[in-house]
Parts: sequence; structure tokens; C-alpha cells
Amino acid sequence: MKRIISLLLSVVMILSLAACGKSTSKETTEAKNTLVYGSHDYTRINPAMDEHGEINALIFNGLTAHDGENKVVPALAKSWEFNEATCTYTFHMVEDAKWQDGKPVTAEDVKFTIEAIRNPDNGSENAPNYEDVKEIKVMDEHTIAFTLSAPNVAFLDYMTMAVLPKHLLEGKDMQEDEFFRNPIGTGPYKLESWDKGQSITLVRNEEYFKDKAKIEKIIFKIVADDNAKTLQMQSGELDLALLTPKDSTAFEGKEGYTVYHMKTSDYRGIMFNFANQYWKDNRDIIPAICYGLDRQAILDTVVLGHGVIAYGPLQRNVYNDENVEQYSFDQKKAKQVLENAGCAMGQDGFYYRKDQKIGFTISVGAGDQVRLDIAQAAAQQLKEIGIEVKVDVPSVVDWGGQQAYLIGWGSPFDADDHTYKVFGTDKGANYNSYSNKKVDEYLTAARQSDNDQVRADAYARFQVELANDPAYAFICYIDADYAAKSDIKGINKDTIMGHHGVGIFWNVAEWTIEK
Repeated sequence: MKRIISLLLSVVMILSLAACGKSTSKETTEAKNTLVYGSHDYTRINPAMDEHGEINALIFNGLTAHDGENKVVPALAKSWEFNEATCTYTFHMVEDAKWQDGKPVTAEDVKFTIEAIRNPDNGSENAPNYEDVKEIKVMDEHTIAFTLSAPNVAFLDYMTMAVLPKHLLEGKDMQEDEFFRNPIGTGPYKLESWDKGQSITLVRNEEYFKDKAKIEKIIFKIVADDNAKTLQMQSGELDLALLTPKDSTAFEGKEGYTVYHMKTSDYRGIMFNFANQYWKDNRDIIPAICYGLDRQAILDTVVLGHGVIAYGPLQRNVYNDENVEQYSFDQKKAKQVLENAGCAMGQDGFYYRKDQKIGFTISVGAGDQVRLDIAQAAAQQLKEIGIEVKVDVPSVVDWGGQQAYLIGWGSPFDADDHTYKVFGTDKGANYNSYSNKKVDEYLTAARQSDNDQVRADAYARFQVELANDPAYAFICYIDADYAAKSDIKGINKDTIMGHHGVGIFWNVAEWTIEK
């Protein structure tokens, strides 16, 4: 009897060990095909209302997409044509795309999405991209036509906008609906779970209408602090992260890691809030601030030379004008501007105007060490020319009330993107109430012509006027320094990234992990 019991126990142990072996094998296999990305935090995933978000490209598709050279290519639309006489784009959609809940994707979803963005009640910062849409006509289940009131050569770029499901969002609050914390898209990945403030886990969409992604799972691990992100890359908790220039150097030549120094259209500058009374009274001193910044010193010390000095918003664009006023560092000129404006130096070393000290506060978003370092360096330089500048890191950004903000913008796509809606009067991404009639005129002329020379002339005039009446004090363009484990294959190092380094996931479905 004892022998039988002993044999039974042996069998149970063997089976248990076998089961453990299978579990371990499965977990190891899953770990091998999981990528952990160090991400900023998300409160929602809402590509229609919010201007950017790295995760959008994994969950959603637009009618069009951008390839590795940032050119427009098909996505949910397999083809399109443009009728110049009627100013109408007609898109022919793929017929086998499905929402991640199994419902078919149709032209009605596209119409719903663009109309939601255009609806002023929804408050989308993307609305200026589609303001010239006069009519949206669903021709059939998979054909849709957009008639514009005026030409917009960037329209195909803007149709990269993620399409949203009408059947899940019609009649819902486009800002607050729970859908944006449980999104359902058409993309190569779908949401598996969201641990608020900790991680967002995506799994491969097995029903994707294009080739299935090779990596099975991608975890967006929330790491809001730059220093913590570096430590977690070093410990192996992260497989991929966008690091500060300084932190990326720790991984240069380190076994098992690859550092990608990627060019961007991502500039930094001091954005002046013209809704604040201070700039209504002191707008004429802004050129002094521009002359008073030693941008090369900031680039060298803060960004470690990983970028170029900035003088305008189009430096990584074909329409850039190198001959525009660049406000090269000149403290003498800066002081002359102040004195010409009626400012006088006080005994404390600062300029005064009508007994009011010349100075302001630069606000910086929490968690961005590079912006904070840039702001502090700028503040120190401006004190040297007699302007008292303080730096503040508010818990919540007060766009309407703050005096200035260390802004980041840029786009590697058509020049209309991040100019028209950023500098145009009352446009969706114009966060500083900047308004200049000539700027509006030139930006409108540029977007309404497909003639390269006409556009070049219009953008040249825009850049001259923006330099004459600065909206920002531009400082530098920053390369995107991504550190990755070397077993991740498929990252395209030559693609020019957008602002905040966004864009690395454009071809994520092709990536592999070779362990």
C-alpha cells in the first residue's frame, strides 16, 4: 500500500513539474515577443481631439499614412483622385478592414470622424486642418468624397487622421466618453488593459487588414520622469525609450543597446502669451529677448549639440528661408531695443519702464528636464541683459493666464502643418493668442496653392513677418535620442521625427525581437 502511494506521489510530482515547465516555457516565449516602451502618461487616447499621441498609430488607421520618408501612402484608403475643377478628393477604401469589435469599417465612419473634429462644440485642436471642407459625401459603403471650399495641398497629409467608429461614438461626448479610455480601432494593435498611471498594454490585432504585426505585445509603461526612465533602461525594465541627450550618452557603445540619434522637426522656444496683459504692454521688447539668447550655448550645454539652433518653425522643411532675421546672439542689440522702447537701467542691474521692472515668468511642463534646463539657461542669459526672468513648474498649465511657456512644436510633413493652426489667428493650436493679419494672409495663400514657387514666396513672406513680430523666441531643434535594446530590429533611424520625437512607431508592425 505504501509503495502504491509512493508511486502515485511520484506521478503527481512529475506531472506538476511538467506543468510548471510548460508554464515557464509559455511565459518565456511571451516575454521574448513583448516590447516595453517608456511612455509619458495618458489620461485618454483621443486622436480626433488631441493633436498628438505616440500610441495612436498602433491602435488606429487613417485613410492615408506616412512612410519612412514622410510621404503620403495608402492606409484605409487604397486609392484616391482629385478633381481640380470641383476641388474634390474622392477616396476608395479597402473593403476588408474591421473594427477590433468585428464590425466593418465604412465610409460613414470617416464622415463621422471629420464632422466630429469640425464641430466647434467638441473643441478639437485639429479642427483648422479641415476648416475648408465644404461637403462630405458618402458615395457608397467604401467610397467617400470631400469637396473643399478652397484648395489645401496638405489635405492628403491631414487624412492620416485616425478614423473613429461611428457605431460606438455617435451621440457621445467627444471629450469625455469612456471610449477614449477603452478605445477600439482598426490598427495593428488593440488595447488589452490599462492600469491607470502605470501601464497600457496592447496586444497584436489578429484580424488586422494588413500584414499582422510580428511583435505580439507592446506595453506602454508610464514613466513620467526623465531620470527614472534612464534608470529603468539601465535595469532592463524598459526595452525602448526616448531619453534626454545627456542620458542617451550612457548607452553609447554599451553592450546590448543601440542609440538612435534621429533628426526631428522638433523645436523649443519661449512662447509669449499675448492674452496676458504683460505682453499687451510690452510686446515691443520681444526682439530684445530674441537677441539676448545665446542659443548655441544652450544647444551645447543642455542638448549636448544634438540638434541645431532655431530661428523659425520651418527649418526642417523645403520651404525654409535661411535669409530671414535669425536674431543671432547680440547683447548690445538687445539692450538697444530695450532703450529704444523707453526702458532705463536701474541701480539693481535690471531695466525699468514707467517704474515697472522688465521681467516675466517662463512656465515649464512638469517632468521634462530638458525644457526645464533650457528655461533656466535662458533665464540666466536674459538677466545678463537686464531682464528679470523666473522659471516656474506648475502642476497644471494655465494656458490663458501664464506669461510665457517653454513650448515644443514641429512637423516633418507639409509646411501647412504646425504653422497654419499654430500661428493663425484663433486656430486650434494657437495657445498664446498670437494674431497678425499678414501672417494669416501668407499662410492662407500657401495652403491654397499647389504651385511650388507660389508656396515658397508665401512661406518666405510668412517667415519674414513672423521674425518682425515674433510669436516665440526660438531656441533650438532637438534630435530624438532613442535608446533601445539591440535585439529590437526594424527601427528606421533615417525617418525625421515630429515634435516630442513622435513617429518612431510608423512601421512598428514590421519590427521583430531577436533573442
